[in-house]
Amino acid sequence: MHTTGTADGREGPQSTAKDATWRVRRTGSDLDRLAETESIFALSNGWIGWRGTLDEGQPCGMPGTYLSGLHERRELTYPEDGYAFPQLSDTVISAPNAALIRLFVAGEPLDVTTGTLREHEQTLDLRAGVVERHTEWVSPAGHRVHVRSTRLVSLSRHPIAAVRYTVEAPDAPVELRVCSDLQANERVPNRSDDPRAASVIPDPLTAETHRRHGTGGALVHRTERSEQRVAVGVGHTVETPEADDWATETDLTDDRLRVTVVGTLEPGQRLTLTKFAAYEWAALDGTDAEEMAEHVSRAVEEARTEGFDALLADQRAALDVAWRTADVVVDGDEKLQQAIRFAVFHLLQAGRPDVDRTIPAKGLTGNGYDGHVLWDTEGYVLPVLTYLAPAMVRSALRWRHAHLPEARERAAELRLSGATFPWRTIGGRECSGYWPAGTAGMHVNADIADAVLRYAAATDDPDFLAGPGLELLVETARLWHGFGHFADDGTFHVTGITGPDEYAALVDDNLFTNLMVRRNLRGAADAVERHPEQAGRLGVRPDEVAGWRAAADAVHLPYDRKRGVHQQAAGFTEQPEWDFESTDEDDYPLLLNFPYLELYRKQVVKQADLVLAMQRFPGDFTAEEKARNFAYYEARTVRDSSLSASAQAVLAAEVGHLDLAYDYFAETVLQDLADLGDKTGDGLHLASLAGAWLTVVQGFGGMRDDQGVLSFDPRLPERIGRLVFSLRWHSHRLQVTLTSDGARYELPDAEPGTEIEIRHCGERLRITPTGPVTRPLPAVPDPGPEPTAPPTRRPTRR
Repeated sequence: MHTTGTADGREGPQSTAKDATWRVRRTGSDLDRLAETESIFALSNGWIGWRGTLDEGQPCGMPGTYLSGLHERRELTYPEDGYAFPQLSDTVISAPNAALIRLFVAGEPLDVTTGTLREHEQTLDLRAGVVERHTEWVSPAGHRVHVRSTRLVSLSRHPIAAVRYTVEAPDAPVELRVCSDLQANERVPNRSDDPRAASVIPDPLTAETHRRHGTGGALVHRTERSEQRVAVGVGHTVETPEADDWATETDLTDDRLRVTVVGTLEPGQRLTLTKFAAYEWAALDGTDAEEMAEHVSRAVEEARTEGFDALLADQRAALDVAWRTADVVVDGDEKLQQAIRFAVFHLLQAGRPDVDRTIPAKGLTGNGYDGHVLWDTEGYVLPVLTYLAPAMVRSALRWRHAHLPEARERAAELRLSGATFPWRTIGGRECSGYWPAGTAGMHVNADIADAVLRYAAATDDPDFLAGPGLELLVETARLWHGFGHFADDGTFHVTGITGPDEYAALVDDNLFTNLMVRRNLRGAADAVERHPEQAGRLGVRPDEVAGWRAAADAVHLPYDRKRGVHQQAAGFTEQPEWDFESTDEDDYPLLLNFPYLELYRKQVVKQADLVLAMQRFPGDFTAEEKARNFAYYEARTVRDSSLSASAQAVLAAEVGHLDLAYDYFAETVLQDLADLGDKTGDGLHLASLAGAWLTVVQGFGGMRDDQGVLSFDPRLPERIGRLVFSLRWHSHRLQVTLTSDGARYELPDAEPGTEIEIRHCGERLRITPTGPVTRPLPAVPDPGPEPTAPPTRRPTRR
């Protein structure tokens, strides 16, 4: 039997078909929540995203075929316009859908809501990187068929996606018509009035050209306002019992290419249609519609020639390599084991290592947030991928660097220095028309700098730090040095901004932001001194660097001595308390039921803010301060954002509330599989999925890297019998195993002579390939009584 390595370093069976923790299933009983299933079963490769719709296209919650960066532009309107308000916003649009295969059985369309559905199952195979579907259906007229399909979006070939569709007649002859469609301008429903949902632009694509080619053809369209061109080609292989008895025809219009196969299956016979699709898009300038049609047609033909089985093998091989580092073993709860693998899978398929693309908040799984890139990417997703797939992080940060010109323009428009990156964007320009949580959310600039510094520390990539990384650090440092100001007492303040907690807007000295600013300024100064020649080309002067260091050293961190806690922002702890006792469970999320004016002036926290600061900067708080701060803000945090639970989990674990940390872990890792926020249908919450990994590694593994050294101070909840995870550090895979017997650190893949240094509970350890190093787990601190949460807002006890 062929074998592959398991997460604990032992050899294990390649076949995992019966291992439920590697497979996510939905059956006929789940058809009442199609949109959620479509997001969960979405396949992507960081370039193309296919939602997990049924092959036939109907019934459907929300169709979607997304290409990284493909969008259309729409006007923003304001009751009262103002200076520097963005006038245009970009919205993700669906590219032509090549996943559609419609089946007609004796003239009746296969529809799982009609006839008799004897069996229906869709499965996301996390090892193979495919979605498999099996349906047994009896038409209203009594004709029975079995339908099986397998679809993939190729991780190794970024333009390619494919689906194999098989129909079998089990017990009687049946006439079939199979229609393989490439459809542009599909109807996309407006899902709700929730501001987090997408704005739908009807018929966003204008046809330019179409062509037949071999066993299929190509459609080329353009957008009008964003001036982009997209080409999609398809090709087919058809396997029938008797070729002479089957007819194939092609129908081609501006918005649809249809290949139809017609014939009769005898009992026990099968028809298999395999469709290969290729996507390409680019700005109108420098592209030609006919050339793009030729490119995608050629890519389709190459994939078709090699065959579907070759794509399957490549997909499995790519994931075998990825999972060797990325797999997480959580013994004790199979549902959470499955969920953490599901979370990591979607993170792995969200980015690309070989094309400079970033990762939207929903990835390519849905149109929520209009497909925008938010601070979630640098704040949550990239910190995980830095240790699992660092090449994807490099690509995402190079994408930010490519949009420095727009960020400089925005800074100039706002009368600021350096670069101001957008709060929400697709194409590099600000798309948020909501000032308090948009333009004022300045910490996104420090989040980008933080991602640069973390990537540089974990990978030791000198070329990146001396190039794009340095320029990102310099321009964001210039922003902060000019934006902040020195008070009469010599302290440095950042005022009039919004931190992570969007229920507290336009505040002074948000502690999270100020700590991030300090890291940004110091990191930029250090990078300039390491690369003086490159810094000179950026016009950096010695007095400028000295100014950054002086500001960093003087950053003000607000603290309430009376209450013995840090303030989320200056004066926060002196504001009126929110009346939680009079707030019903149906009143959440508060932003949909209360005016922002009421939220802004009360002590109510949408999502972890100061707690997130303690997660990011553990060395800046004492153990006593962490415990007091955590308890104070736990009582005021309502978690109206999926970003919150993971930070609360990490700090709960650190201060010793392991049961609470475990419950928060369950909440963040099940955010989408259990649709906890009733928003999964708009696309997955990638930051929450990333937060699940951070909870495991930083919370239970106690991993910290804020001091430039990789350190561990583990906390293993009783409900986890064994925890195994790996991460990459300076190109080596470090594997960590935690059990009640202790912690084991090893380098299972390293060459002889390799050595890395880590710390375990403060003890310096040298890890080499000669064998694992083991140490006992530390005693968990006695945290006292579990802190209270607002009524109905505590996570469910698992």
